[in-house]
Amino acid sequence: MIRQRLGAAVVMLAMSGLAAVPALAQSVYRYKDAQGQWVYTDRPPASRRPPETLTLSASVASPRILVEPRSGANGITLVAINECRCAVEFGIKTRGSDGSEHAGRAVVAPRSEQVLIEVPAPPGTGEIRFDYGYVIGDPASIHTPPGPYRAPFALAQSYTVTQALPDQVTHQDAGSRHAIDIAMPVGSAVHAAREGVVINVAHRFFRGGTAQEVRDEANFVQVLHDDGTTAVYAHLQLDTVRVRPGQRVQRGEYIANSGNTGYSSGPHLHFVVLRNAGLRSESLPVTFAGPGGASVVPRSRESLTAY
Repeated sequence: MIRQRLGAAVVMLAMSGLAAVPALAQSVYRYKDAQGQWVYTDRPPASRRPPETLTLSASVASPRILVEPRSGANGITLVAINECRCAVEFGIKTRGSDGSEHAGRAVVAPRSEQVLIEVPAPPGTGEIRFDYGYVIGDPASIHTPPGPYRAPFALAQSYTVTQALPDQVTHQDAGSRHAIDIAMPVGSAVHAAREGVVINVAHRFFRGGTAQEVRDEANFVQVLHDDGTTAVYAHLQLDTVRVRPGQRVQRGEYIANSGNTGYSSGPHLHFVVLRNAGLRSESLPVTFAGPGGASVVPRSRESLTAY
């Protein structure tokens, strides 16, 4: 999930979404370790065999979703900026140095701005502090898929589900409770489980593991469905995302390769469908298409096949 913070008098907690793409070193090196697994690093490894140097494609800017203070003759206006191609719900609270408080909440339309609060100018040199959060999606949206989702990989391929309800080893909050982890080797093709519009991607991360510093470094694709829910495909392989924000993808379309980036104990795809449950990101249960048009409920330690 995305966590962003602004310093000084402004603190931001992004309640839903995914991390912005940071600036990385110009060179990324790839080599195989003693177990034959690919290792990605920004430093040349100390080995006799020279590593492969990767040239990364240009980074894709994440849409800005933030609250911006603007000064005026009568005070300060706090404006929600939503560059996403999806509605976003904002919640905000302010406190002036004189103890005065204000609060606001609004759903801001895609790619637009909206005034949340107009705060009178504080007396003297007083300051205004504010905290805000946001959740991607309109809280009025209802999950109405046209049928079972397609398993998010190539037709006729089968992979093992490593985590799904009722197991909650790492999927313990509302935003991940119904998420599905699928064991897929690094480089396996990931396909769209349902059609929609791409609203955000990250593709330049290369680190993975269970250390806290890599928690927000998962490559991902986020797709907005026609009913207002979104699907997230996460832990993707470095620089393999083949879609861009604004692009409409069809069910079954190839979108990226699976990987092992971000907070991950091993190569897998993390797939989850989300809705805004009122300033709270909530994961949703999904079923997948099975043989003969049947619906398949994903279960841990069971094989899942794409039909």
